[in-house]
Amino acid sequence: MTTPAISVLVADDDAMVRTHLRTIVGTAPDIEIVGEASDGETAVTRIRECLPDVVLLDIFMPGKDGLAVARDLAKLPTPPEVVILTTFALDAHVEEAVRAGASGFLRKDTPPRDLLQAIRVVAAGEAVLSPSVTRRILDFVQDGENAITLVERERLLTLTRREREVLALVGQGLTNTEIAGQLHMSPSTVKLHVSRLLGKLDVTNRVQAALLAYRARATGAEPVEEA
Repeated sequence: MTTPAISVLVADDDAMVRTHLRTIVGTAPDIEIVGEASDGETAVTRIRECLPDVVLLDIFMPGKDGLAVARDLAKLPTPPEVVILTTFALDAHVEEAVRAGASGFLRKDTPPRDLLQAIRVVAAGEAVLSPSVTRRILDFVQDGENAITLVERERLLTLTRREREVLALVGQGLTNTEIAGQLHMSPSTVKLHVSRLLGKLDVTNRVQAALLAYRARATGAEPVEEA
C-alpha cells in the first residue's frame, strides 16, 4: 500500500516565497502543496478546506497575523502541525508563537534538503529545532522573562531520571532517532518517554518542553537527582 503524501499549506504574503517553497516541495514525491494563502483570514479558510498535515506559516501577514492564525488552528479538533517561517526578525514574537502551538521554526533561506526533511519530521509528530534557530530562540528567552513558577517546578520534579535525560536532548533539537542512538534505546521507547514527559509537564509539544527545560536550567530550577 502506498503511503499518502504529506500535505502542506503555505501561508505567506510574499508571492516569491510561496513560489520558492512550491518549487522545492515539487521535487519531493512524498510531499505535496495542497493550498496557499497570502493573508491570515484566507489561510484559516483554506486550512479548514484542505486539512493539511503541515502549515508553513509566516507571522507578518495582512489582516489576521500568523500568531492569530496559529491560535485559531490550535482550537481545531485535529490541528495541523505549524512551522513558523522566520527571517530572524521575529524575536519579539517567539514565545507567543510557541505558546500558540508552533511545532518549530525555519529560516526562509533553509536549504531545500533541510526544508523537506523538516516537513517530514514535523509531520511525524516531532519538532523542528535546528541548532541555529534554537540558539536564537533560547537566547531570546534567556534575555526575557524566564522565571520558573512553582507549578512548573513541581511538574519537573515528577519526571523520572530517564525522562529528564530525554528532555535534555529534546532541548538540543535532537529527533527521536538521534536520542535513541545517544541513550541506547529504540526510537519507539523514546517516543513513549516524550509522550509521557509532555503530559507530566502539561505542554503541547516538544518546543514548549525544550523551552521549559532551558528556563529551568537558566534559573537553577532544574531537578537534581538525589544521591
